[in-house]
Amino acid sequence: MMVSSVAQGMRQIPLDLGPVSLPGLDDFLPDGNGQLLDWLRRWPQGGDESSTGRLPSAYLWGAAGAGKTHLLRAMVPRALAMGYGVIWISGQGCQMWDADDPMAPSLALMDDCEQLDEQMQHLAFNLFIEWAAGSGGGAQGGGVSIIAAGHVPPVDLPVRDDLRTRLGWGQIFAVSALGEDGVRTVLQAEAQRRGMALADGVVSYLLSHYSRDLAFLMGLLDRLDRFALAEHRTVTVPLLKQMLALENP
Repeated sequence: MMVSSVAQGMRQIPLDLGPVSLPGLDDFLPDGNGQLLDWLRRWPQGGDESSTGRLPSAYLWGAAGAGKTHLLRAMVPRALAMGYGVIWISGQGCQMWDADDPMAPSLALMDDCEQLDEQMQHLAFNLFIEWAAGSGGGAQGGGVSIIAAGHVPPVDLPVRDDLRTRLGWGQIFAVSALGEDGVRTVLQAEAQRRGMALADGVVSYLLSHYSRDLAFLMGLLDRLDRFALAEHRTVTVPLLKQMLALENP
């Protein structure tokens, strides 16, 4: 049973997974997450499931803004480049990318597991049924690999019991949030990637007025970039305050 049949009848919703140039695994600062990054870089090799014929399964948990969604997104192009199909599941819905070979294995990515509704939980459970069936024979061997993420450990997820149990069957990684220096480095690197010229004090202002939720700060930086381009101005603290005033009149 392939992912396409598991997901048959499920409503696909185009999801905003970020720009095509979204940073990948190499742009994720380890900062206590070295073991997790090593596992993701070696995927689909080296999982404990190899002796059972299954493809790897893992669950990542940590606070909002720790980078879990970044890591899951980074796996989409990696899996496609290896000939895998990909299915993305979240509280927003699901989205699929077919492999060129209809018999190729698939990677299922499940984000924000605590937000999955009844329909998405049903789909996630069926994918675990296929995962448990095995068939980890490489790029031509079929089967499904699963990497999921949530804010809490599997045992604390507010989902159906049988799915909660299965989310804890594979590797479990606690994702450490970046410290202030790490967040500052990521924001500066993202600004450089975008070609943004940040005036002195912009990043310090962000860190002193907002939490270190990296997802929120990256979204704010994205809005600031577009606002600066529209205004034909350099990114400064006064420009940031002007944008925020317009967003929250």
